[in-house]
Amino acid sequence: MRTFTKILLIGFFCIFTLADAAPGRCEEANTGDSLTWQQKSVEYARIMSRVKWTPVADGMPKRSGHFIAGTEYTGVPYSSVKHVGRYIGFDIYLKTFLAAVENPQSVLYTENLYGKVSNAECYYGKVCSSYTSYALQCGIWYVSKVHGPEFRAGVTIVEPQSAQAAQPGDIIYTPPAKKNGGSHVELVTEVVRNEDGKVTHVRIEESRPETTSNTLRSASAFDAHLASRNRELYRITDLDAWREGNKAESFLFPNYEDDSASPQINRVLLLDRGDWVPYHSGQPVKINIMDRDGRGLPSLVIKRGGKVVEEIEHPGKGVVERSFDICGDYTAHCVMKDGSLSQACEFAVSELDFSLPAEHVSRGKSWEIELTSDNMNAIIVYLKNSAEGSDEHNVFITDEDRRAGKVTIPASVIQNADKMQVWLIGENRYGRLKQRRDIQVTD
Repeated sequence: MRTFTKILLIGFFCIFTLADAAPGRCEEANTGDSLTWQQKSVEYARIMSRVKWTPVADGMPKRSGHFIAGTEYTGVPYSSVKHVGRYIGFDIYLKTFLAAVENPQSVLYTENLYGKVSNAECYYGKVCSSYTSYALQCGIWYVSKVHGPEFRAGVTIVEPQSAQAAQPGDIIYTPPAKKNGGSHVELVTEVVRNEDGKVTHVRIEESRPETTSNTLRSASAFDAHLASRNRELYRITDLDAWREGNKAESFLFPNYEDDSASPQINRVLLLDRGDWVPYHSGQPVKINIMDRDGRGLPSLVIKRGGKVVEEIEHPGKGVVERSFDICGDYTAHCVMKDGSLSQACEFAVSELDFSLPAEHVSRGKSWEIELTSDNMNAIIVYLKNSAEGSDEHNVFITDEDRRAGKVTIPASVIQNADKMQVWLIGENRYGRLKQRRDIQVTD
């Protein structure tokens, strides 16, 4: 029997496999009833770096190839999905990704972002900055270049730059190797000391091709790692100052409780985007009826808000495609041959859109975006300078903005850009959707 997807949960105590065994004591034990934010950062990082999953089909893209069907992988895939795909943990639950893994007709196997989105392959994924931002309890990611004290408050360079000074929750920043090149961030998740209190090993966890990973280095190897490529070790001294209002607890996602739980994956039917997921209004919803246990299924039932929308007699195995223009929360389940009901797939149909004031805006002046949404709250306008990756800004949408149907963009966010990407991000209980448009900035 094939081994099904599973999550490996790691608590706050020292766990070492024979492969990463190290002597001494670790500094991540929690002896109280509550966790510090640093301890939470380790716990949340490991949700993504320790998850185990096995592709059920070939065709799932990764850097320079494909993941192999039947092979178990540890850690979520690396893919810079931008506004096209979805970031695991921010845009979708981890369980949504795991459900998509179990569906051979899901977007993981039928979609490929390679050549469409820079630094992306898989439709669902994570990158270094979305990995550390998730662990550090942000509501939206910060790109790697702006993690440090040059851009953020509440963070400092650690002195000395060595394993002996490292602490769980510290960030390692690797600057671009060349102009306009990519930077990188890693998270320190464990520091091991001997009986004399000297650091012997440091564990680093990160998102990089092909999946998230963790590496336990000796103190000397850690120092050598820091010394290469002009890396810097940062320490966040004030998390709220560093996040600057970008707090996970202010939003529905990330949802660490659901991400850390072991989901029950539907064995009868799954959606092309997995399960527990939102769709844009009018977007095709592809329901793959699998009936893995051969129980027989006389009918497929689709409901909206608990009321039957459609019942399909004798659908058989295979994909049933439908589009829904009416927004709401939907379910799809099968009536089995013995009269029982299968587990239901859950999804939302939502509208999320916006309009810009014109094709261009004037530098030095504020401007407004008109919002349109249904069955989804618009939560963030993310603005990114198309020519400079570190020039990014978040405008958080208030209840008052939503009631007014518009949000004001401060003049300061376009001060240095000639062209700005404008992303509208919305969320409901099933995940997030994104829309992007570009706008020119004129003097």
